Amino acid sequence: MSTPQSIVVGGGLAGMSAAIAVAKVGLDTVHLAPKGPPDRRTSALMMPTVQYLQSAGLIGDAAEIGHPLTQIRIIDATGRLVRAPETLFDSVEAGLPAFGWNFSNVKLLERFEAARSRLTNLRTIEQSVTSLDRVSDGWRVELTDGSSIVAPLLVGSDGKKSMVRTAAGFRARENGFTEAALVCDLELGRPLGGASVEFHYPRGPFTLVPAGGSRANLVWIDDRDVLKAAQAAGPEELRQTFIDKSQRLFGDIRLLTPAHMFMLSTLSVDEAGHDGVVLAGEAAHAFPPIGAQGLNLGLRDVADLSAALSGVDPDNAGWAIAASEDYSRRRSADLGRTGGMVDTLFRSLLSGMLPAQAMRAGGLWALKLSPQLRTQAFSVGMGIR
Repeated sequence: MSTPQSIVVGGGLAGMSAAIAVAKVGLDTVHLAPKGPPDRRTSALMMPTVQYLQSAGLIGDAAEIGHPLTQIRIIDATGRLVRAPETLFDSVEAGLPAFGWNFSNVKLLERFEAARSRLTNLRTIEQSVTSLDRVSDGWRVELTDGSSIVAPLLVGSDGKKSMVRTAAGFRARENGFTEAALVCDLELGRPLGGASVEFHYPRGPFTLVPAGGSRANLVWIDDRDVLKAAQAAGPEELRQTFIDKSQRLFGDIRLLTPAHMFMLSTLSVDEAGHDGVVLAGEAAHAFPPIGAQGLNLGLRDVADLSAALSGVDPDNAGWAIAASEDYSRRRSADLGRTGGMVDTLFRSLLSGMLPAQAMRAGGLWALKLSPQLRTQAFSVGMGIR
């Protein structure tokens, strides 16, 4: 490969898909993706995201590696004075076979790696970045082996602590929470079918996502000290806690994987691209796992990056700067809308104020009773633009 025209930093799913997208528009690309431990989590991807992955050649038949999400069931378990009704959203109402699919991140990454290997203008280097700086012909990236690479376009998909974001001077707003998320895989006595079930408790939701057969992926959000104590109590006590939290609706529960906990925070940027640099995935946005928006939003970043680069002429001076500014304009509305929606949902659930509780309960009553509002909610939640 000749001197690259683009450098993509980040080895996760968003970084991998960004590298493939950039190479597919014809740019000679270097992907800096240091090897990390397997990502044992799962991702619930909404139908527009699944369709993008299929059109981009990143996956084939979703049923080969995923499980359909046909219903979303919300149960208010807060015990508050003002409580929301139990609400069921069914994909049939939206005229869809499913809202989306739940995928193993390991299986998604395998498919992405296969697509990457077919691109002759995409070279992968399994090294980390030690420094970045602006030079006359683009961005110079220093690697752990002491070598450096220069390219006009730099794509940062290197997570919440993004070195690309910091070095390129992007302004980020971060906010941490006292809540954390605990995740693991379970086997249930009674299967979920295609329904993702959310029990809304005062400090966050306890969500079971179907993973095929009687398996389910758990995402439990609560105060970090509560989750730490639950972990420390041991597998048998944790199993009993899960049975209680699920209100015994699914019978006995067996832990299939160890439970892992991670802290929750939000991150947003004023702009997603400038001066030949674009941010994608958690380098540009991060928020609690509410409404399955995280990777969906990151893959919409990649779709808009592909659109912004479509038709660029690398022989024209300033092409990378123009593309980064175009990308920023394309992402502005979606990032603002989705970030605001998730933040509002999360804070309304945690709020102990009666007016906030009443508004949340009233909103769910309205969704329950109004087909038109449910249709609008489907569009927003699925990221339909």
